[in-house]
Amino acid sequence: MSASTLTVPPPAPPADRLRARRRARRRYVGSALLFLSPWLIGFGVFTAWPLIYSVYLSLTDYDVINNPEFVGMDNYVQLFEDPKIALALGNTLIFTAVQVPLYVLVSLVLALLLNKAGRSAGFFRTIFFLPKMTPPVAVGILFLLLFNGQNGLFNTVLGWFGIDGPSWTTDAAWVKPGLIIMSLWTVGASVIILLAALQAVPDELYDSARMDGAGFWRQSLSVTVPMISPALFFIVVVNTIAGLQTFDEAYTAFFGAGNTTYSNDAALFYVIYLFQQAFEFLHMGYASAMAWVLFALIMVVTVIQIVVSRRVVYYEGEERS
Repeated sequence: MSASTLTVPPPAPPADRLRARRRARRRYVGSALLFLSPWLIGFGVFTAWPLIYSVYLSLTDYDVINNPEFVGMDNYVQLFEDPKIALALGNTLIFTAVQVPLYVLVSLVLALLLNKAGRSAGFFRTIFFLPKMTPPVAVGILFLLLFNGQNGLFNTVLGWFGIDGPSWTTDAAWVKPGLIIMSLWTVGASVIILLAALQAVPDELYDSARMDGAGFWRQSLSVTVPMISPALFFIVVVNTIAGLQTFDEAYTAFFGAGNTTYSNDAALFYVIYLFQQAFEFLHMGYASAMAWVLFALIMVVTVIQIVVSRRVVYYEGEERS
């Protein structure tokens, strides 16, 4: 066949090409949805639907046994009349306000030390992170053993220095300080995050600061903290949310296994009271209302933190007005 007899098919009309592209896009989307379907089904059944249903339950009187009875906003009104709500919320806010700054400070100090450890940093990084793997229930039991006012290890160590340790588990004034100290057991994850941020700070910035006569503290305040401020902000937000949802350790130590010590009220955090209302007293509607109030509180606190971060958090390459 000669070249003169070859014929080139005419190009497809624009409408045909558009339909072909649409079919290809539908096939692509269909394949993606097929692969995502296990997660989408799980999210819908175990997350989205319980969230939506809890909104309805918060407007009902529901005890699990009988059908929900619609009561409107009564549960939310009762929240303002329940004295234990104020107690639990106050305990939670005090715990979070003290624990989060202390947690961040200890994490930063350990990260700075690790950053100077050289080749041994990998070993210490593992050691610091291992306590994070401890189940929270075990930490709660460990709290009772270490902070026992009579023969606990913590008071024994204080006794070596001539300090008479308090009754951490029975004195209401020392329950929250003990729980705050115990929470530092799990700083390992934050230490790893801050260490990665510290190692990403350019050495040239420290060289320039030293040439200007800046010492260690000036370098820390003018170079280190601004450069790792995004990581610090992340840790503050995450630990604030965790602090407002404190449950496992305190519940295990003071409310589990029939514990009836008079210091219970000092350890009554908001989520513990929510759990009691839902699964001990079977006030599911009231507990749902409590959960949504906690969600609103966390949302407000997080938004405030984000607004404040615009002034104090430095992102590399960001233009500031």
